[in-house]
Amino acid sequence: MTQGDFNNETGSRPPIVDPLLPPEMALKAERIGAEKVRLDTLSLLTLAVLAGAFVGFGALFSTVVVTGAEGLPFGVERLLAGLVFSLGLILVVIGGAELFTGNNLMVMAAAASEIKWGEMLRAWGIVYLGNLIGAAGTAGMVFLGGQYLLAGGGVGETALVIAEAKVNLSFVRAFFLGILCNVLVCLAIWLSYSAHTVSGKILCIVPPITAFVAAGFEHSIANMYFFAIALMIRGGESDGFWEAISGTPHDYASVDIAGAVMNLLPVTLGNMVGGGVLVGGVYWFVYLRRR
Repeated sequence: MTQGDFNNETGSRPPIVDPLLPPEMALKAERIGAEKVRLDTLSLLTLAVLAGAFVGFGALFSTVVVTGAEGLPFGVERLLAGLVFSLGLILVVIGGAELFTGNNLMVMAAAASEIKWGEMLRAWGIVYLGNLIGAAGTAGMVFLGGQYLLAGGGVGETALVIAEAKVNLSFVRAFFLGILCNVLVCLAIWLSYSAHTVSGKILCIVPPITAFVAAGFEHSIANMYFFAIALMIRGGESDGFWEAISGTPHDYASVDIAGAVMNLLPVTLGNMVGGGVLVGGVYWFVYLRRR
């Protein structure tokens, strides 16, 4: 039955629920931020581990889809990568999990004095750690399952190429790509606050997430997965992998722990600026500062 159909039992129409408007969305963001920081440490960490795993699934899905897609036009390949990567944030929002980049919107609650800045930073630290555990743990299971051997090792080679491109970004480029990424991620979450249905939330999430992936922006939690799986492939037992792709671990020598850290640092800082300042800060200034 659609919203315009009559209820057969009562003869009345079901209520039509309008989406929330931005001022109401701002109040909802403020309330949600306050609720998040008041979760106990173990619950917050567990939900953060789930979010890291969910984003890892999106990154895995995207890696598989772009493998062997070299014959497609560049834009089409990137569009497909972004569409399937959206799975990660859909699982986070609909399934209920705590993602560091989305939690940058807690700035709205802190600026509105609903929570203390120290409480916010504590929550961010716990969630970042949990996201790392979830993303790396997912990568570990993917590696142990030999998923990287699919397509004659093509999936593993794609994972290595992705990680290599990320470690070769300069600090400045990674920082600004991180800003742009989390503007879109936090806008996706912000838009989802307006929706009352699962389908509405999904429709709010997919376009911004597709856009950030297609544009090549940098997401710190997704990068945790990409680096973890690449490091495992490069340093683990090959099972004929290197022979299959006609390569050696030396070909990806730049993919190491130091390179991963030097990417995650500017990307994380950029994500904080993009989500916390350019989205959360701006919407607080417009809708909440007078309160």
